[in-house]
Amino acid sequence: MFAVSDWWITDMYCFLNQLPAMVTIQAVESSSLLRLSKQQLDQLYLEVPKFNVFFRILMQNAYCREQLRIIQNLSLPAKERYELFVTKYPQIASKVTLKQTASYLGITPEFLSSIRKRKA
Repeated sequence: MFAVSDWWITDMYCFLNQLPAMVTIQAVESSSLLRLSKQQLDQLYLEVPKFNVFFRILMQNAYCREQLRIIQNLSLPAKERYELFVTKYPQIASKVTLKQTASYLGITPEFLSSIRKRKA
């Protein structure tokens, strides 16, 4: 999973169920991080009701992005997935490694390399 400026990213399943994370987060550039426990988030919802709406919208957007990614990974050829990724997220594609991009697309770095060579 990647996130651009102003997006929120977490292991939401584990966060909401208060389980140890299944994934890690690695910043590829200078970033601002916010660490918030489930209890703190619940308290924030109570104290600032507008944050509840804001967070719901963030979660809806994230869910839609991930659902679309899953559908594309299951239905589109790797070349098309790569082209969509580069077109939709050029700011990410230019900053991450071949290995990270391949992992995101669900292919091997070697196969991604061959796609990029054919495109060039």
